[in-house]
Amino acid sequence: MKKTLALAGLACLAAACGGQAATSGQTADVSRLTLVNQTPKATGPLEQAVWLLGEEPGTLDLDVDGGTANRTIMTNVCERLMQTQPDMTIKPWLAEKLDESDPGKLVFTVKKGLTFHDGSPLTADDVVWSLKRHAGKGMSESDEFEDVAAVAKTGDDQVTVTFEKPNALFTQAMAGDAGVVLNRKVVEKLGKEYGTPGHPDACSGPYKLGAWKSGAEVVIERYDAYWNTAVKPLTKQVVFKWGDDGALVNSLVTGAAQGAYLSETGPAAALAKSGATVAHGPTTRVFVLLPTDKGVMKDPKIRRALSLAIDRAGIAKSGFAGLARPWKTPVGAGAWSYERQAFQKAYDELQGAPDSPDLEAAKKLVQEAGSPQTPFVVAGDGDQARNVIANAVLDAAKKIGLKAEIKTVPGAEFGSFYTDPAKRAQVDLVPDDWYITKSDPIGFYDNALTGSSNNWAGFSSPEYDTLVGKALQTTDPVARAGQVIELQRRFTADMVWISLVEVPSTVVLGGKVTGPPASMTYFGYPWAADLGTKG
Repeated sequence: MKKTLALAGLACLAAACGGQAATSGQTADVSRLTLVNQTPKATGPLEQAVWLLGEEPGTLDLDVDGGTANRTIMTNVCERLMQTQPDMTIKPWLAEKLDESDPGKLVFTVKKGLTFHDGSPLTADDVVWSLKRHAGKGMSESDEFEDVAAVAKTGDDQVTVTFEKPNALFTQAMAGDAGVVLNRKVVEKLGKEYGTPGHPDACSGPYKLGAWKSGAEVVIERYDAYWNTAVKPLTKQVVFKWGDDGALVNSLVTGAAQGAYLSETGPAAALAKSGATVAHGPTTRVFVLLPTDKGVMKDPKIRRALSLAIDRAGIAKSGFAGLARPWKTPVGAGAWSYERQAFQKAYDELQGAPDSPDLEAAKKLVQEAGSPQTPFVVAGDGDQARNVIANAVLDAAKKIGLKAEIKTVPGAEFGSFYTDPAKRAQVDLVPDDWYITKSDPIGFYDNALTGSSNNWAGFSSPEYDTLVGKALQTTDPVARAGQVIELQRRFTADMVWISLVEVPSTVVLGGKVTGPPASMTYFGYPWAADLGTKG
């Protein structure tokens, strides 16, 4: 599932990431950045931190809307059965353990002694009710429960999820919003008012919801009776405010704010020059070109030729202030939460998406395709990154004997390409960013299934479709990695989408604070609990 994302990021490809957070100049060389899962550990207390968001949340009920702003706040307040770690792996959290021995079911054992923010116990009954709420019609995470036959309490502290067919991604889903455990009494009492200004949360995390002053700020406060005494947040209060990139930069430079997860690369370069700490970490996000079947891009030979001719290194430098790197697949390496060496080896062996153009090979494919002269159309909306990508496509096309032009549409209409076939029929290529919320590449490759709503080029392969279904049901990680690697090979061989660059997840911090993760994990990990001063 694609979600709106504040700038996600560049993955650490080594088995372990470490080192100090890196800063960059106005144009950085991403190969020289020190990539970290987490910023250096905080040691000193902080009375209050102001944290900046790109926009005000519309609701704090994640079942209604799991947008970036909502998650960035509520991941510190609400907890899940599983928890994503700064290195993008997951582990049991509210669940003490899980039994995956039977592919047809998952058995969670809920920890004893858990409490919600109102002091009431968190029980297996709350888990069952919460999962059923998430699965409800119209809820934002309901698609995660499509293979679920039943959710039931099967012991005092035990919850069993039974599947209609095995689901390899469900454990990952339990580290996301689908695994949030809510206080049933609070939610049912508030009804539709739950998640709106002036009402309490229904969660169990290290922070509780303080106040939401609509149009101004959201405040969370350290919950000193938190059940997990091993977690001791140093920051007493976090105040969330919102604004555009200019306001973000000014607030961090002047000290009016202490941190933010960035939505664009430009501010990262500017803030690094000002003395702020800028750190980069793992993500699944990649900028891609989505081809349609309108014209010449229906031919896989033309898609492969264009991929060979594109200057990815130039796009990274010009479109992202150097804070990007050429990338061969549509999923960032932050998804490699298991079998990393196997995924890395397979990635290194991929052909067809070079850093710098291979024009001779591209021209040969164009000739094999009959050297079509019908111009193809690239969508644009004036956004800097998309503008750089569109112009790079035009340059590549010209060099290999193809004709191309740019069609500019209003930014507010760009999302219509995903929902309106008539809009999509006006263009041949749509540049956009894409990410998945789980640390497993299999969460992406269903986009190329025959008839998928995001398979605009009309790619169809019964063997591919069968392998996707098999991988989604394979719970053994070694076997699943092998299947995903084969799907990756098939997807990139036909360039169902043309992958361009991977961009780092970026956190910026004022000079006195440190601690939170740099990775994309801030969607599902209580990052504020790690925030504090340098001591």
